[in-house]
Amino acid sequence: MGDYLVKALAYNGQVRAYAVRTTETIGEAQVRHQTWPTASAALGRAMSAGVMMGAMLKGEEKLTIKIEGGGPIGVILVDSNSKGEVRGYVTNPQTHFDLNEHGKLDVRRAVGTTGLLTVVKDIGMKEHFTGQVPIVSGELGEDFTYYFVTSEQTPSSVGVGVLVNPDNTILAAGGFIIQLMPGTEEETISDIENRLKSIPPVSKLIQQGLTPEELLEKILGKENVKILEKQPVAFVCTCSKERFGAAIISLGAEEIQEIINTEDKAEAQCHFCNEVYHYSKEELEEFKQEAKQ
Repeated sequence: MGDYLVKALAYNGQVRAYAVRTTETIGEAQVRHQTWPTASAALGRAMSAGVMMGAMLKGEEKLTIKIEGGGPIGVILVDSNSKGEVRGYVTNPQTHFDLNEHGKLDVRRAVGTTGLLTVVKDIGMKEHFTGQVPIVSGELGEDFTYYFVTSEQTPSSVGVGVLVNPDNTILAAGGFIIQLMPGTEEETISDIENRLKSIPPVSKLIQQGLTPEELLEKILGKENVKILEKQPVAFVCTCSKERFGAAIISLGAEEIQEIINTEDKAEAQCHFCNEVYHYSKEELEEFKQEAKQ
């Protein structure tokens, strides 16, 4: 079963809900960045939240999430769009600690709790929408919940989880976002709160084989959920040799000549996917000519 996301309404339209399975997507990120378990959990949680937030966008809109918690993992950066495409990286992928007091990967310790969670949305306008909140937990699910309530004034519950195998590969990953629409009845709110208190961690549910649809049915009750849409999800990077080539051209003819003189060639590596692009002396000469125009 490939990774995918579902959008749903619940409680007769009072609640908007998203759920996603990202096991293969986070698995690809783990392989590309060689992340250790705690870093995998942090990056995977951020990417799972990011791909669901991307699903809230339309058309060519996209968003970037930046998490700077002051912890040893460094910055977490995630890009996603409305098509289910997501990519991400952490500054220090080989970050890992012993399990915390709850027997879980210590994401809070890796991320830190003294920084900011920033979301920048490119919705096709001249100015981008930027929302920023302090990190309140470092576990990330709670931090995204706080972001929605504070920055977007949308009462929400965000659950994201990643389970890692002993060999560092990804066993299970995914998440959900439950959002209350304006005017949601108190009875509905208390029912959802009680349900959320009683469910196991989201990664455990995915490990048990629950699909995104079943995840929402488990959280909200099968009788309450109406699935609207299903969308494939994948790790997709927008980098290319041409794009990095354009960046080299933008350095200017003088600097390109300096590279030719000292290195005779050039290489560029993408932070998001770790792909490396090589440029020969001949290609650099062509870039230099273009830079002169």
